[in-house]
Amino acid sequence: MVRKLTLRQHDALIGFFLILPSLIIILGISLQPILSTLYFSLFEASRGINAPQTFIGLGNYVTLLTDAVFWAAIGRTLYFTLVSVGLELVLGLAIAQLIHTRPPGWRFLRTSLIIPWAVPTIVNGTMWRWIYNADYGALNGLLLQLGLINKYIPWLTKPELAMNLVILADIWHSVPFIALILQAALATLPADLEEAAAVDGANALQRFLLIRLPLLRPAILVALVIRTVEAFRVFDIIYVITNGGPAFSTVTISYLTYLETFSFGHIGRGSALSFLISLFTLVMAFVYIRILYRPEEKL
Repeated sequence: MVRKLTLRQHDALIGFFLILPSLIIILGISLQPILSTLYFSLFEASRGINAPQTFIGLGNYVTLLTDAVFWAAIGRTLYFTLVSVGLELVLGLAIAQLIHTRPPGWRFLRTSLIIPWAVPTIVNGTMWRWIYNADYGALNGLLLQLGLINKYIPWLTKPELAMNLVILADIWHSVPFIALILQAALATLPADLEEAAAVDGANALQRFLLIRLPLLRPAILVALVIRTVEAFRVFDIIYVITNGGPAFSTVTISYLTYLETFSFGHIGRGSALSFLISLFTLVMAFVYIRILYRPEEKL
C-alpha cells in the first residue's frame, strides 16, 4: 500500500530535488581534494609528476606525532589560538555591551567596526609589518615621541615578542567580527527579564552575569567556533608579518604544513599535517559545543 505524501512532505521533496544538482557539484568539488590529500598522506611522496611514491600507510602520521618540531608548532598554535581568541572575546563582548547601552555616537562606532574586519588579512598583515618596521615603523615613532624609548627597536627580530605582535595584529582585525555578532544577539534579548531583575534589586553586574551572559551563550558559541577554527589554521598573517621567524618562533602548524609541502617538497608529510589540523579543529569545536551548547535553555 502506497502512503500518500502530505503537502509539506511533497514540498520538501520537491525542494530537495531542486537543490540536488548543486549538492552533487559541491560534494564532488569538495571530495576530490580531500581524497587526494588522504591518498598522498599514506605515501612517502615528493613533489613532481614523476617523483617516486612509496606506500608507507600511517608512517607519515607516526613520524609527525613523534617529531619535536611538530609538537613545538602545536604549542605555538595553541598559544596563538588561546590568547588571540580569548582577548577577542573579552574585547568584543565589552564593545558589544558598550554599543548596546547606546552612548553618544554609538551608531558611528557600530559602523566603524566594519572597517578593520573588512580589510583583507594580507593587507592587514602588510600594514602591521610597516607599523613594526625597525627603520620607519609607526610604533617606534610613537614610542619615541612619547619618550618611552630612546632609539628604534627591531621588534620583529625578537623571538619573545614576535608571536605577541602577530596576535596584536590579529586581534585588531578580528575583534569587530565578534563584537558585531554579540551586539546583534544583545539586540534580540527580551528587556522584561532585566527589568524584572532590576525591580527585585539586582544591580547592573548581576543582571549582566546572571541574565544577559547566559542568554548570549549561543552567539558566543558561534563566534568562538568560527574564530577558533580560523586562529588554529592561521597562516597568511604570519607569512606576511614574520615569514615564520625569527628563529622559527612564529611557525604554527599551518605554516609548518606550508614548509613541508612547498619548501621541502614532502607532499606526503604535508598531506598528513593537513588531516591532523582538521582533526584538532574538530576536537576543539566539539569541546566548545559540549561546554556551551544548551538546547534545553529557551527564552
